[in-house]
Amino acid sequence: MKTMKTRLTALFAAAAMALSLAGCGSAASSTASAASGSGQNADYTVGILQYTSHSSLDEIAAAIQSELEQQAQAAGVTINVELKNGQGDAATIKDICTMFVSDKVDLIIPIATPAATVAAAAVQGTDIPLVYSAVTDPVTAQLAKSMEAPGENMTGTSDYIDTAKILDLVLANDPDTKTIGLVYNLGESNSAATIEALRPVLEEKGIQAVESTVTTPGEVQMAAQNLVSKGVDAIFVPIDNTVASAMSVLADEAIKGGVPVYTAADSLVRDGGLATTGVNYTKLGELTAQMAVQVLQGEDPATMPVQVLNDGIVTVNTTTAAALGIDPNVFDLSGEGYVSVE
Repeated sequence: MKTMKTRLTALFAAAAMALSLAGCGSAASSTASAASGSGQNADYTVGILQYTSHSSLDEIAAAIQSELEQQAQAAGVTINVELKNGQGDAATIKDICTMFVSDKVDLIIPIATPAATVAAAAVQGTDIPLVYSAVTDPVTAQLAKSMEAPGENMTGTSDYIDTAKILDLVLANDPDTKTIGLVYNLGESNSAATIEALRPVLEEKGIQAVESTVTTPGEVQMAAQNLVSKGVDAIFVPIDNTVASAMSVLADEAIKGGVPVYTAADSLVRDGGLATTGVNYTKLGELTAQMAVQVLQGEDPATMPVQVLNDGIVTVNTTTAAALGIDPNVFDLSGEGYVSVE
């Protein structure tokens, strides 16, 4: 890895110098020629492992690919991307990681906590670095010793959310909220961490949590129906891959029951949830790609802090709001407006 880093660092530096000297006549031409004529044409490979298919992870994967391409073009190098989708199957995900290691890719970007956990195990004993994306709690998932200094040969981005801000939206719409239904997969550590962070916030507000956990996307509809039948005042969905795969089904059941659904990501609001102050996954993917390029340039991932992206922008599905008879303006808590999706 050290040799690869040295080569790529030199290539990025040479390309950057060539770009900075553009317009300086023969000096720029000479530098550019040196970069392209060195016999090192920057043919590097990044393996992207997407845990499964749903709108949030699709959005991240697309943003990572686009940003990698832009970064490479700007530096005058080539980064080849191998995108593989595990479709939520443990055996498939392990096989993809094994293939990436066997192919000796230069870097792996696993998307979502379950994918990152398997990838981290696969690269043990190799010099292949990881830059993970959308890992809610890397420390709990044992992917980082700390957020500031992750250690090992990996770093990345977290989609951790401030659950107190989500609750602010709930109470802005209905100050008399007494019960909140929680739909999530207990087996996803990212979801469990978010729910645990929410519990003391609910207790402080005197709100009771009513859980309806799932293990597969096929169970989401019944979980939603269960919560609606129990008369919960609202439903909260954390960043959960299992639920996200059937988010539109959950949203339909909640709307039929007149129950608002608050989510941890704007992509889940686009799928029918009512509102969030959660993560913009396009920005998260772009940040992940930028960190990956830094690692390819020679940065040590072990000392690169895990980046948390939560800009606090409120996103409201106005179609869902209309179906529930809710004025979306109640969510404009800052007076700066909100992002409207349909």
